[in-house]
Order: sequence, then structure tokens, then C-alpha cells
Amino acid sequence: MNVVMLKANFESTLNLAEPEQLLALFGAHDQHLRLVRDTLDVSITHRDGRICVRGEKPAVIQATDVLEQLKGIVQRQGELSPVEVQQVLATVTGEGELHRCDAIDVMNTGREIRPRTRGQARYVRSIQENELVFAVGPAGTGKTFLAVAMAVEALKRQSVRKIVLVRPAVEAGESLGYLPGDLHAKINPYLRPLLDALYTMIDYDAVKQLMEKDVIEVVPLAYMRGRTLEDAFMILDEAQNTTVSQMKMFLTRMGTGSCIVASGDTTQVDLPRNTNSGLTDAISRLESIAGVAHVRLSGSDIVRHRLVQDIVRAYEEPPGRKRRGKK
Repeated sequence: MNVVMLKANFESTLNLAEPEQLLALFGAHDQHLRLVRDTLDVSITHRDGRICVRGEKPAVIQATDVLEQLKGIVQRQGELSPVEVQQVLATVTGEGELHRCDAIDVMNTGREIRPRTRGQARYVRSIQENELVFAVGPAGTGKTFLAVAMAVEALKRQSVRKIVLVRPAVEAGESLGYLPGDLHAKINPYLRPLLDALYTMIDYDAVKQLMEKDVIEVVPLAYMRGRTLEDAFMILDEAQNTTVSQMKMFLTRMGTGSCIVASGDTTQVDLPRNTNSGLTDAISRLESIAGVAHVRLSGSDIVRHRLVQDIVRAYEEPPGRKRRGKK
């Protein structure tokens, strides 16, 4: 690595011993390169096996450190993910401590689950420190997955005796009446995301046994009326599709020793027109109560396919506005 001063700017160069690793380092469509460049406000170019970084001195030093670490990851494992780039950036810029959390202890010992962004770490800490947590954010931010992981950990550590996974059966432009089968078959598609999360943390046979023993319960919201649940970890998924009265009904099911996580995406409300969302209403009503937390996740917390962040961002822009990068 060489660093020279150019007037007010600095320049740093890194050598790539194996040029074929360049694609993995830069990422598809240079997505890793853009993330480093945009985060640290530097210029990064490549020519003849050398990467050149230009900018203000502190930024160049940090960017060079980031690229050196990323190059090491590529050399060790042959590939690089956007999440790994974000983690290295956070560590180098001093923000890594804000989202460094221990792995969540689930029953599948071969699967390590931990927050992968600062927002997700804040979400996990809020669940650890509060009895009622509201989480709002776009698709792919881990709202459901992390809540289920925390519930499984609580069950494994015997801090709760039961996990209750709940979802409102609200139609998103389709009619339940036209789905084939009995009631169980009709509601199964609505509950499937919760089951998918469970199966990554607990073996299929173990989940089946726990459900047969009523230790894990996956139910539509309507089935919660009239119940009181003690020592239970209750998760309300797609909470933006509850009405105000439904949300009140659900929250008041909480018994002694129980906790609740209610999560949803307020940009994807499928309630009838002019019907208030119970999630947004509850957040505004309960935000000042001790033991209640509200976590807002953003596009930067999305950990799905790289295109999901761009898709979410595109839908947040006014219709008809041209996006940069393509003509």
C-alpha cells in the first residue's frame, strides 16, 4: 500500500496479487465498491491490478483499511457479501460497537443467528430490555425472523413456557373464500412465514412435537380473543393489518411473565380504505409507557437479495420520478 499527498487530497494504492478476485471484491455491478465509496466519500478506481483511492486524508485511510480487510476476506473464502462489507465499514468507522451482539441461542446448534445491521442490533436489544416491542420496517429487515429467534432462545432458556405466533388473516387483493380446503388449509398460507422461520431454528420433528404439546402455537389473530397467556413469548406478525380494536384485543392477552413483539410494514397496509392501522395507533398511544419500545428499521437493514433495497427505495419515491443510473 502506498499513500501520497496530492494538495488537499490523499491518494492510496493497493495491489491485487490475483486480479481474478477483483469481481468478488467489487461485487456485482460494483455494489461493494459503491458502498465503500458512498459511505466514506472517496474516489476509487482500478487499473492494471492496482486500486487507487483518493479523497480527504481520514477517509482515504479508512477506505484503504476497509479494502484491505475485504481483500483478505475474498482471499480466504473466495466471495464477499454486502453484509460483510457493511460490517467491515462499521468496524473501521467506529460504528461497529453499536451493532455488535452475541449470537442468538436457538435450538439448531448448527445455525448461528445474530443481528447483521445496527438497526437489527437495536431491535434485539429492545426485545431483551422490554416486555412490549413494536417494530416497523420494510420487507427483508428481519422483523419476523429475529423475533422468532428471540422467542426460541427464551424457550430454550426456560424464561418462557410457550411461544405463540399470531398473524391477521387479511386479504391482500385476493379472497380467502376462493382458496381450496378447510379452514386450516385456508389460513396456512398466512402463517407460513412464521413456520418457515421456526424450521430454520428447530428441527422439523421437534417443531411438530412442540406444537402437539401446545408449547408452540401458530394461530390466526381471531383465535386470540378471550384468552390470557402467562409465561409466553407472543409475536404478532403483519401487525399493520390489524384494526385498532384488534390490536387492543391482542395486547391485552398478555399475562404474567409474558412478552410481546408486534411487527409490520406500515407501507403495506391491506385494510379497507379509511380504516386506521392498529400498529401505528398503538405506537402513538403507548410510546410513553415504561417497558414499551418502538424500533424503526430502514432500507439499510435489509438483508435479502441486493435488489430488495433498490426495490424498496424505488417504491418510496414519487411515481414518475426518474432514478439515477439508468436512462
